[in-house]
Amino acid sequence: FFCSELEDLWSLLPSLPLSSSFSLSPSSVLGLGALASITAYWLVTRPRPMRPPCDLKAQSVAVNVSEARRSAILKDDTLLEFYYDDTRTAYDMFQRGLMISGDAGPCLGFRKPGQPYEWISYTEVAEQAQVLGSGLLAKGCQPNPEQFVGIYAQNRPEWIISELACYTYSMAVVPLYDTLGLEAMVHILNLAEISVVICDREEKAASLLENKEKGTTPKLSCLVLFNDFSQAFVERAKSCEVEVLKLEQLMVSWGGGHQIPITCSHLNVGSFEIQQDDVSISYLPLAHMFERMIQVSMFCYGARVGFYQGDISLLMDDIKTLKPTFFPVVPRLLNRIYDKVSKRITPLLNYAVKRKQAELSSGVVRNNSLWDKLVFNKIQESLGGNLRFALTASAPISPAVLSFLRATLGCLIFEGYGQTECTAGCTFSMPGDCSTGHVGAPLPCAMVKVVDIPEMNYYAKNGEGEICIRGPSVFRGYLRDPEKTAEALDSDGWLHSGDVGQWLQNGTLRIIDRKKHIFKLAQGEYIAPEKIENVYMRCVPVLQVFVHGDSLQSYLIGIVVPDPEVFVDWAKDRGFVGSYEELCQNPDVKKAVLEDMSAVGREARLNSFEQVKDLYLHPEMFSVANGLLTPTLKSRRADIRRHFQEQISSMYSKKAN
Repeated sequence: FFCSELEDLWSLLPSLPLSSSFSLSPSSVLGLGALASITAYWLVTRPRPMRPPCDLKAQSVAVNVSEARRSAILKDDTLLEFYYDDTRTAYDMFQRGLMISGDAGPCLGFRKPGQPYEWISYTEVAEQAQVLGSGLLAKGCQPNPEQFVGIYAQNRPEWIISELACYTYSMAVVPLYDTLGLEAMVHILNLAEISVVICDREEKAASLLENKEKGTTPKLSCLVLFNDFSQAFVERAKSCEVEVLKLEQLMVSWGGGHQIPITCSHLNVGSFEIQQDDVSISYLPLAHMFERMIQVSMFCYGARVGFYQGDISLLMDDIKTLKPTFFPVVPRLLNRIYDKVSKRITPLLNYAVKRKQAELSSGVVRNNSLWDKLVFNKIQESLGGNLRFALTASAPISPAVLSFLRATLGCLIFEGYGQTECTAGCTFSMPGDCSTGHVGAPLPCAMVKVVDIPEMNYYAKNGEGEICIRGPSVFRGYLRDPEKTAEALDSDGWLHSGDVGQWLQNGTLRIIDRKKHIFKLAQGEYIAPEKIENVYMRCVPVLQVFVHGDSLQSYLIGIVVPDPEVFVDWAKDRGFVGSYEELCQNPDVKKAVLEDMSAVGREARLNSFEQVKDLYLHPEMFSVANGLLTPTLKSRRADIRRHFQEQISSMYSKKAN
């Protein structure tokens, strides 16, 4: 595109006579001089393409170990274990950030409604963590990695201070969260022999106390709260020998201590460079590895993390106020942004997107082009206006959505893949690679291979199969559960992910299926519901979808939550009028949605048996609050199945009749 711009520029020049005797007027000389100056300025200030860290046509390299592949960034087959020799633990990472940031460098940000962000410095965080850790020792905790401390709270600065307090004295953190359920919560508390749990508010502490009162968690002896609590709660806890303390009380209970950092497997940071002036927004659950690794990576470089107010409906206001440079995100949120923008699409927007995508294909990523100023400014301002890069993970994202947002947001958008058992990530897209439909190449800390799944007709010889990971980022096993550990880790140390991948010609990995949730239909066909759901999510009226089937039935059915922001207008365009709830109950509207889903399924080349034959339109979103989503916004399949058992039975009986 540089050449075409130069051609446009030089086309402004008048045709010059070929005779050597021609002369120019003073005004012509001045004009040519001005044009030459403009050309020189453009050559100096033109956008430079990003230089990728390796050949984008060969992003991974075959290793002579079980047909595995490793990152092309590495010089040889030796995997990267640590980025810095003196930074080998989570504690070390924070200390490095403390050194970089200086005494007053901002670290953790929070805000009150309608107010700007307030910041706690790296020095203050380190001091508070040390005092809190000393207080934990005073309550009987032992300074070793076998000591487990529970944290049961929403994202907020105190969460990080509590975590760092544990790391300062070699203790391990066990995050708890609302949707674990009573049985799982009790199992974890007992398995890890947890005596101290740090909570944000009385309601959560009360649910833990209830287990103690029933005698199901005998080890629990101390609850530490961020927020105020009632005297009645203190008395109730005292009656079953549980002490209740405010966080500040524990932080002054004992001084001194020694800093013994807990050992971490590795520093798993993606192939982008975090800078000290970067800012990240924290809203994804800290109970999960993705957000935890984002934050420790920010701390390692002395960068800042600002927390949302705890209300997801206020997230966009928090982002506008914080103005983050780094946006960790899940595809569900990117899809919502895409839907809002695409509803107002115009010929000018279409053209601007194409021009920006042309720049991206040349390796140019920027937010200061003419198109950014004229067309994309409001979109970028809605996310604070300062984004340098975003990282999407946890679920596949549509190539069309990813390509569109890379153009409109004017920042790098990386896609990664991994799971908790490999410390969040094992593959990551390369800077400068604007292609879509894959999750990048192996990170320098991991080898990745695919293995045969004969029952699904996937074979490693064809570059397809179950994704397996090995390297220093892979966990050593599940706590005190050798049986489950043996299911996940084979004898050679390969972690079996349960996901199905395909190697592409450029050495990147594409996620194509899911092994763990597959089931058979009555005719013997294998079904991977998550693959089908990801296809149907591309339908305009569909916000959420759950695909169901079993071995006693010959076809699939679905539970669909229409997108409340577009559903009414979408239906109106097809001649259906009514409220959101009324439209969900309209059988003709249901038929129209089913037809739209079937069309998208055919376009994605779903087999006939992979298409749903009936569906139920549900007017309430699956959410963490109603127990139908995990905190990382993944479907709780068994719970959804139970919740909609009546509708599922009705759809199958109706078809049978």
